[in-house]
Formats: sequence, structure tokens, C-alpha cells
Amino acid sequence: MSGSREPALRHVLTHLLTPLLMCVGMGLAYLGAFASPEPHHMPIAVVGSGPEAKVFAQTVKDKAGDALDVRTLDARSAAVDQLRTRDIDGAYVLGDKPELIVASAGSDTTVSVVQKIFTPVAAEQGAPLKVTDVVPSVSDDPTGQGLFFLLVAVSIGSYASVAVIGGAGGALRMRTRALLVVGASGVVSLIGAAFAGPVFHLAHSHLWPLWGMTWLYSAGVLGIGVGLHTFLKKWTTLGVMVLFVMLNFTSSGGIFRPELQNGFFGGLHAFWNGAGYVEGARSLLYFDQYDLARNIWTLVAWLLVGAAMVTVAGLYERRRRPAPAAVEPVATHKHKKGAAPHDADLEEELEEAVGV
Repeated sequence: MSGSREPALRHVLTHLLTPLLMCVGMGLAYLGAFASPEPHHMPIAVVGSGPEAKVFAQTVKDKAGDALDVRTLDARSAAVDQLRTRDIDGAYVLGDKPELIVASAGSDTTVSVVQKIFTPVAAEQGAPLKVTDVVPSVSDDPTGQGLFFLLVAVSIGSYASVAVIGGAGGALRMRTRALLVVGASGVVSLIGAAFAGPVFHLAHSHLWPLWGMTWLYSAGVLGIGVGLHTFLKKWTTLGVMVLFVMLNFTSSGGIFRPELQNGFFGGLHAFWNGAGYVEGARSLLYFDQYDLARNIWTLVAWLLVGAAMVTVAGLYERRRRPAPAAVEPVATHKHKKGAAPHDADLEEELEEAVGV
């Protein structure tokens, strides 16, 4: 009796590795990225003319150290322009009534940090600080974080579909699975567009271009995941979780932009697909499409990686495919013995992918 229990116990312990590794990975990723946000070379401007402005800017820089990169601008309009092109995160206008100019659509948390920096500065001058938001987010998304949660929804729909296409569709030719990737990502992107538009009103304009970006993003995730499934099998869920949750959500800039994160996650923000999606959506919806092309090319690059992964996986499967004469006896044997182990593994993989 005990001998029959040992394989079952070993099976359970083996499969416990995945959630335990997920626990460790999620803790390291989320706490490492979000636990202690501090500014690192945050670009801000001091608006004023003459020696007074330069002395003030240097004083702020000396007190902040590496936390701030401070520049001086002669005109308020120049500061507004640089906020609209996302060259700075805030601008402090000197005068009898000091003013802080921000663009909260770029990042609400960044605006909060900039306000914390300059509110006491204004208090030292004996004047209340006026805050002007020149690029606010839409009223339906007052914190501007709706795009991050849209990324979460689209990502879950995409990587959960990997388990279905890669696992349940494992008997299909890779060409067929590639078509399913296109179709599934199209459906996920339509759901995402519905959330962004008529359901939650995150996008008051440019909904169809946002839908196209969502399709690009989802197809890249699905392509990479389905390609990896050929090699990773039951470990695919953990693999896509690392790529598209642990490293992706944390570096996307949806909660904290890279200037508030450590160098690792700030570096990932420069080329990771979630960052391309979130920053591209911000550029499209709020910042007059400034730097939109670079973010779209980021998504295209990840899509091309996905296409390459699918191609390599297809070639690998073709080379390993047994001769036709040898297929029938094996299939018959499996049919007689039952495919319960395979079905059980597939069911566990689906539950892990969707449950997370």
C-alpha cells in the first residue's frame, strides 16, 4: 500500500515546485521593484532668468544629489513643452507665487514625488505652492494607472492561452498553432479595446490604434509562449510568468516609472514589451504621439521574437517527428493504456496558468 502512495506523493511534491518558485519569483520581483521607490536622476527644471535661477537650481541639486537632474529654463512655455515631450517630470517656476508644473498622465506617482520635493521648498519661501497639471489623465482614470491594469488583463489572457494552444493543441501542426496565436491574440485585443473604450472609458480617443497596439503586444506574448512550450512543456507556465509578469509588470512604468526604480528594473523599462505597451498607450492618448514610433517598434521586435520562436519550435518538432509507420502502434498503445497521465499534466498546466 505504501509503495503505491510513493509515486503519488512524488508527483505532488514535483508539481509543488512550480507554485513555490512562483512565490519566490513574485516576491523578489514585486518587492524588488516596488517596495522602496526613490528618485534616481529624475529630470526636473527650474524656471527663471538670471543668476538667481541658476543659484536656486544648484542649491536644489546639491541637496538632492543623484536623486535629481536639475536644469534651468528661461520661460514657462519651454517647461510646458518639455513636459509634453516627457523630457522632464516637473518644473518649478520661481516668483512671488511659486508654481509647480506637472503632467500627471505620465505617472501619478512621479507627480507625487515631485510635489513632496518642492512643497517644503515653497514653504521656506513663505508662499503656498500652486500645482498646475498640463497633461492630466481622463476623468474616468484619475490616477492614470488604468493602462497598467489593462496591461495586466491583456497579459493574463495572452499567457493563459499559451497553455491551451501549446498544451491542448500540441497534436496540431505548428502552422495551425501559429494561426491560433493570431486568432487568440486578436480576440484578446478586442476584449482589451472593449475595456479601454466602452466599458471603462480609459481611451476617449484613438481607440482603434490602441487596439492595434494591444494585438501586437498579445501576439508577441502568445508567440513566444507557444514557441517555448515545445521545449519547456509543463514548465512553460513558470517561464511565461517570469517573462510577462515578474519582469514585465514591474518594469512597465505603470505604477512607478524607471526614475523611481533601481537600475535593474529601470534598465528593463527601456526595451521590455510591457513598457512598450504602457508608454506607447500614454504617448498615443496623452502626449500627442511623441515617441510613439519607438514604443511600437519595441512591440514589433517582441512579435518578431515570437515568430522566430514559433518557427524554431516548428522545425524542432518536424525533425523529432517519428516516421508514419511508427506512429500508429504507439498511438494504439497509448489508447489502450489510457492517456490519463498526459491529460492530468495538461489539466494541471491549464489550472496553473489560469489560476495565477
